[in-house]
Amino acid sequence: MKLARIIEFLISKRSLLAVIMLVLMAALVLADIILPPAYTRFPWEAISGFAAFFGFVACAALIFFSRFLGEWLLYRDEDYYDDHE
Repeated sequence: MKLARIIEFLISKRSLLAVIMLVLMAALVLADIILPPAYTRFPWEAISGFAAFFGFVACAALIFFSRFLGEWLLYRDEDYYDDHE
């Protein structure tokens, strides 16, 4: 029951929740740019903001690829399952 109340509260305050999430994401990107990494395995990991940029590009590529795959494999015409008698 407590979880249901929390979810209802978050739904009722969704614009506030969106602002909080955007501020949190911006703070994480700034922290990635400002703070040097403690440990790097590859040279490109030492570049400021690389993780944020890579995450954004990977997310955009995943969305693009899934939309392309969905249109290519899943979407059918409206009368695809109708009998053609």
